[in-house]
Amino acid sequence: MSAKRAYTIVGTRPPRYDAADKTTGRAIFGPDVTMPDLLHGQILRSPHAHARIRSIDVSRAEALPGVYAVVTARDLPGFEERAAGSGETTVESRSLYDNTLASDKVLYEGHAVAAVAARTLPIAEQALGLIDVQYEVLPPVLDVLEAMQDSAPLLHETLRTRSLAGTGRTPTNVAQHFQHLKGDPQVGFAAADVIVEREFRTATVHQCYLEPHATTAVWSADGALTVYTTTQGAFAIRDQLVELLRLPPSAIRVVPTEVGGAFGGKNTGYFDAVAAMLSRQSGGRPVKIVMTRPEVFLASGPTPGTVIRVKLGATRDGRLTAAQAEMIYEAGAYPGSPVDMAMGVILAAYDVPHGQIDGYDVVVNKPKTTTYRAPGATPACFAVEQVVDELAERLGMDPLEFRLLNCAKEGTRRIEGALHAHIGSTQVLQATQEHPHYRAPLAGPHRGRGVAYGYWGNWGARSSSRLTVNADGTVDLVTGSVDLTGTRTSLAMQAAEVLGLSLERIRPSVGDTEATGYSDVSAGSRTTVATGIAVVEAAQDVLVQMRARAALEWQVPADAVSFHQGTFTTSLDPGKRLTFAELAARLPRTGGPVTGVSDVDVQEWGGAFGAHVVDVEVDPETGQVTLLRYTAVQDVGKAIHPGLVEGQMEGGTVQGIGWALYEGYQYDERGHLLNPSFLDYQIPTAADVPSIETVIVEVPYPHHPYGARGVGEVPIMPPPAAIANAIYRATGRRVCQLPMTPARILESMGAL
Repeated sequence: MSAKRAYTIVGTRPPRYDAADKTTGRAIFGPDVTMPDLLHGQILRSPHAHARIRSIDVSRAEALPGVYAVVTARDLPGFEERAAGSGETTVESRSLYDNTLASDKVLYEGHAVAAVAARTLPIAEQALGLIDVQYEVLPPVLDVLEAMQDSAPLLHETLRTRSLAGTGRTPTNVAQHFQHLKGDPQVGFAAADVIVEREFRTATVHQCYLEPHATTAVWSADGALTVYTTTQGAFAIRDQLVELLRLPPSAIRVVPTEVGGAFGGKNTGYFDAVAAMLSRQSGGRPVKIVMTRPEVFLASGPTPGTVIRVKLGATRDGRLTAAQAEMIYEAGAYPGSPVDMAMGVILAAYDVPHGQIDGYDVVVNKPKTTTYRAPGATPACFAVEQVVDELAERLGMDPLEFRLLNCAKEGTRRIEGALHAHIGSTQVLQATQEHPHYRAPLAGPHRGRGVAYGYWGNWGARSSSRLTVNADGTVDLVTGSVDLTGTRTSLAMQAAEVLGLSLERIRPSVGDTEATGYSDVSAGSRTTVATGIAVVEAAQDVLVQMRARAALEWQVPADAVSFHQGTFTTSLDPGKRLTFAELAARLPRTGGPVTGVSDVDVQEWGGAFGAHVVDVEVDPETGQVTLLRYTAVQDVGKAIHPGLVEGQMEGGTVQGIGWALYEGYQYDERGHLLNPSFLDYQIPTAADVPSIETVIVEVPYPHHPYGARGVGEVPIMPPPAAIANAIYRATGRRVCQLPMTPARILESMGAL
């Protein structure tokens, strides 16, 4: 299924612009940044999951030769004001400060307490050992259900539950209670002939990017701050620094380096402000901080662990009548889990006449959670898609037929109230149903085939683009969107399509906060779509100006100049023709350089659906799961670069497989993380993953110039549910907890 419109560049598979630099080692990542007089920063982290800080003595560290600066929370601007409780001092408002450097309490193992800058890394490490911190150790709470109990240890004495009914009066670990309601669930369940209800648990999971967080900060003689950092959004880091350091945006320049993996985990910074403070105290010398792998696990945001309860009802003919979901998400040490986003997608793939979704944002003694592609949605999909599958089985229906019967369509109202528009849900399910994998026989004992279906709404937001025409006919393209997945290439392709140029004539780059207009983070599958719109508009601006230059050159009205496939002509003289490059060479004599600019705030974007099919074999003696075959089907709108799209589908699927079978934080009763390294935290390897077949379905989104939709979020959602459904087919038992380890599978089979 493909869009009918033909393009010259869009839809092709050129090499990525960054491929050569990254394969030869020329690309500069965060840890690669170096400067003269560079100092090395290190952060002292709490050994306790929950403790009150009684005192911090940094005098011995400051006296160590080779140490240039030591900072604590007291060095953050406004510390005394916040300590006195003046101004806005809610838990939410303090969390950015307190998660940067703990002030009165540490709330998870690895919580930053102090930092040093020294001439060498060994000296910095030695200095950390000279900082004396006196703690009053408190009992931690790690289980999200236990944290909701009135008797649970409190992380924040001033936290109150916010809900539709208002703000609660008693201290609690429940930061917020959300609720969505459609129709009357009681009426819907009363009309159901079959009802399935189950509870699911998922573990805390990390994004596991290969490159750790890294930042280098340096102050200039005029008091301006420059930060080189590995981030998904330079402007997001600048905004954090504005708040933490109380500086105007004009005083801060953030330069994004190449990013060695992120997946949502680098939407926020963890020590950019700390490096800046150390640099300032060191007389402006540059300070670099690079996390170790254990620090990445301990102190950067993972996903939330969850408890999800799902109840679905349907009639004998297979029509859904009602749905209820209770979603309890860990926020980590501070409020802000993605439970609200997960609530928006858990049942969004289906047309449910009556439904209620309750979501709870709960603090626990773990690092503050952050986003991971399709934030919060993978656990939601794991839960609801197992209940959907069980409901279909009880009704004696094919699982894809049941989903087709009940899938959302254009105009379907979701439980949270939004309407689906311009979606390809039925096309994805039909393509999955017709695929040879789904129709192939699956012979042999202890084998099963599972399917799962997911929806993610994607995102638009703000993007900036600038295109400058050079005299040699090439075009410099600068955007504010960090390139995580090859988007320099997909954006350049859209510019080349508009300008009628070969891709080699477009020279794309990622600008820093002084080189381009404001752009939101590269997240939510927005870059190729939203920044693509900015690029197309900037290219169209270039063409308007180039037509005017051609008109000036030919002494004709601008509206008499046409442009087609890289060539300018005029209707007033068919013999006059100028290629883009020929006209570019004449720009100096017709007014100078041409630059097209566009700043957009995209308010409409297309959601995406994906369906996965997986075959497994389960060893009944060991519980080991072997993946035999895997197919991922997804509506991408229009594949600007099909190779990059397939890479996103494959990569997200592999991460979902990791979530399904291997990954999860393991804590002891004191809140100490037991597996903070790749030696102990298991992720899938090439030996664990079969060849993943990708099927691109194209249902163009009408509000993008080429019909593109976001791609990167959906692929991570269905794998755990599809594998769980396949395990059920192979064993006759359901596993309702992630990861589905061999021990849990054997336990479900009664073998343990």
